[in-house]
Amino acid sequence: MTVTAPTRPNRMAGRKALMTLPLVAVLAACEAPLDYDLRGQIGAFNTTKAAQTATASRPKPDDKGLITYPSYQVAVARRGDTLGDVASRIGLPASELARFNGMKTEDPLRQGEIIALPRRAPGSATAGNGGVDIASLAGDAIDSAPSTSPSASSQVSTASLAPQTSANKPQVQSGPEPVRHKVKRGETAYTVSRLYQVPVKSLADWNGLGSDFAIREGQFLLIPLKDRPVPRQEASAAPVATAVTAPGEGTSTPTPPSATKPLPSETVAPAAVVPKDLPKVEVPAPTRSSTAAMSYPVQGKIIRTYAKGKNDGIDIAAAANAPVKAADGGTVAAITKDSNNIPIIVIRHDAKLLTVYANVDKIEVNKGDTVKRGQTIATLRDESSAYVHFEVRNGFESVDPLPYLQ
Repeated sequence: MTVTAPTRPNRMAGRKALMTLPLVAVLAACEAPLDYDLRGQIGAFNTTKAAQTATASRPKPDDKGLITYPSYQVAVARRGDTLGDVASRIGLPASELARFNGMKTEDPLRQGEIIALPRRAPGSATAGNGGVDIASLAGDAIDSAPSTSPSASSQVSTASLAPQTSANKPQVQSGPEPVRHKVKRGETAYTVSRLYQVPVKSLADWNGLGSDFAIREGQFLLIPLKDRPVPRQEASAAPVATAVTAPGEGTSTPTPPSATKPLPSETVAPAAVVPKDLPKVEVPAPTRSSTAAMSYPVQGKIIRTYAKGKNDGIDIAAAANAPVKAADGGTVAAITKDSNNIPIIVIRHDAKLLTVYANVDKIEVNKGDTVKRGQTIATLRDESSAYVHFEVRNGFESVDPLPYLQ
């Protein structure tokens, strides 16, 4: 077989093609943001995306397997656990835990799998309420509610919650709180990871997913926190020295006008005499009654609004010792205190609807009493920043109080 040597024109065309390859690579790199530390924008392996999506490790659970954040808690399954085992270990009803997570009590769990809690585990602190679990308190009030009308107050039976001690109080995680995502139908681990821009591997590690990354409808997933490096401390600029002059130096003192020319004499006329017999104008009081389902417990300014999972009610600031009134008629279902010995009142209005009044003082009602709308039940505490924490609960779930007040 005869091999023909390449002609000179063909060799020149090949050289031009090889010379254009670096130029194409540079132009392709310019389409992305300029990477000053050269992490792969020009032909090499690119680590920019990995650096931007790096996540921190999941916090370690406590002895009960709980990870506690200010707004919620999750339980971490151990090897060989079922959902019933986790419920027994943290002290919550297995049926309630299964219903909240879309599972059955006998379902097996993977080691490290995350189980969301519908409310605080017994003995866990609730942010803003001094260690008292308002959801548990409301649940007790509903369970003890009679099947008849609220006037049957003799059947109401509640017990005060014991304040927490430092020995059984769980450690609340500091820093930012992860988002708790509830899986919807059709979602996968990959779509969730793209939604929050986190690696799917980190999502699986945080939630104890299997090797197939399978998730189910109704499952709660913790979204991994981004790994944020400690910011570098910039050197503070040296203070600029300013020239200091003695008083009176550098400026001339003007001569006051009174030193050159006396003030003219003036005769001031007396003020107009107000007549004694003025007509009295009486403004009639408004006749339209409020159509709101409930009335405000105090007249003041809302300093903190409702946020599901973070603040289960609203905080209304008012003057110290101002009267706190019942938002609607009902029966006093519970009176308890938090770990700071500050009273909390729960009023039941029907089989499920309750209102909660926290951070109050000088209670004027007893449990089992029937109260009317607008009746004074307590006063605000005598402090400079007095406020009442007011909640409306439909069963175990908190709802925004503002639609009831407007």
